[in-house]
Amino acid sequence: MGDPGSLVTEGRAGDRSWCLRRVGMNAEWLLLEDGNEVTVGRGFGVTYQLISKICPLMISRNHCILKQNAEGQWTIMDNKSLNGVWLNRERLEPLKVYSIHNGDHIQLGVPLENKENAEYEYEVTEEDWEKIYPCLSPKNDQMMVKNKGLRTKRKFSLNELEGSGAEGPSNLKSKISKVSCESGQPVKSHGKGEVASQPSEYLDPTLTSLQLSGKTTGAHVYPGPAKVVELHYKKQKASNPSASQSSLELFKVTMSRILKLKTQMQEKQVAVLNVKKQTQKGNSKKIVKMEQELQDLQSQLCAEQAQQQARVEQLEKTFQEEQQHLQGLEKEQGEEDLKQQLAQALQEHRALMEQLNRSKKDFEAIIQAKNKELEQTKEEKEKVQAQKEEVLSHVNDVLENELQCIICSEYFIEAVTLNCAHSFCSYCISEWMKRKIECPICRKDIKSKTHSLVLDNCINKMVDNLSSEVKERRIVLIRERKAKRLSSRPCSKGI
Repeated sequence: MGDPGSLVTEGRAGDRSWCLRRVGMNAEWLLLEDGNEVTVGRGFGVTYQLISKICPLMISRNHCILKQNAEGQWTIMDNKSLNGVWLNRERLEPLKVYSIHNGDHIQLGVPLENKENAEYEYEVTEEDWEKIYPCLSPKNDQMMVKNKGLRTKRKFSLNELEGSGAEGPSNLKSKISKVSCESGQPVKSHGKGEVASQPSEYLDPTLTSLQLSGKTTGAHVYPGPAKVVELHYKKQKASNPSASQSSLELFKVTMSRILKLKTQMQEKQVAVLNVKKQTQKGNSKKIVKMEQELQDLQSQLCAEQAQQQARVEQLEKTFQEEQQHLQGLEKEQGEEDLKQQLAQALQEHRALMEQLNRSKKDFEAIIQAKNKELEQTKEEKEKVQAQKEEVLSHVNDVLENELQCIICSEYFIEAVTLNCAHSFCSYCISEWMKRKIECPICRKDIKSKTHSLVLDNCINKMVDNLSSEVKERRIVLIRERKAKRLSSRPCSKGI
């Protein structure tokens, strides 16, 4: 983890910022800067580079993308990662944007067999800047800038050393001590004296332990590129074939030879400086001879480095071939897994179809039984309806023939029975008796009238089962006769 103090300039004191807090750790937090897209993966072109120490392929090269939408809400998207992105314990669909909120749980990859939790688990939080920045993980570009700062370019030539010798022994001694103290700056020489380096922190420990502390003056010396060491590290993660292992061993031997040559060159240069200090105006032939020996050593070093470069290219080519082979194996394994999943899905589909067919047959049998019941019920209903109609027609016949008043031809209203046993409406017989006091049917004298409640109740119940027109006509007749009866009473009282 880089120096968090260098990140303070990215925010202002007192502000609150969003970040992904690493669960269970006060380090390696991921800052979510407003207006900037944040990418996470193990590749080189991402904002935060995550290299798993347990399973190197757990995190994809460009695993996920976090950015703000138009409303300023932070979102997350799974960029077709191999082991997936999980939001609140639910896996996200690839290339689909999901909103995240304060307190949400984000998981990158899956737990291993013997682990309960994944290696990279985060919690979305918004905190004060002073609390966040000591725990932030350095960005990938910051690591590149830091490493680039370690690549110093310094050139020394024999003429400069001669000039420094002319200045005096004290100045020359200080320059030599200054050069020999720069142990953390590995350099390598090319034929034209150009300087280029790689960060010492990427070198293999077995190789860096052999390096001498310092750059030699007058010769542009630098060890093999760190790219080879990175290849060696990747080789250890891969299948480690025997050919690659032997190439790496040969590479180590070459590195040790180069370091020995560097030591010899340094000794020669120190000897040249000592001779120049002692005999500034003396034996120039000895100085020329020592300079020639120094150039010979330098040419040998260049040849060794050329051979080393060829071996590096061969190692890189071998690594690429093995990486392609591994990718092919992964692809074949993925295809086999897909075939197995497809076969399992087909079996489940067939079982489901068989179950559906059985259910369909059962439902058809139930539907047939219900149809039979409905047909039987329909027939019974038709029979009941016919019987009901027959009963109603019989009742209508009875009402029309037996329960109608012969005077008004309507059903009896307040039926009365005479002494001759014939029945009439109370209103009708009263009006009839105003003209004749004899029975309209048998012509016997009317001596008594008796109200028949039985007939009234029977007629009312029968009329309730008749049509609404019959009911309304009966109600109208009852109202009219009551009105006529009330209007005739005052007249009779006056008479």
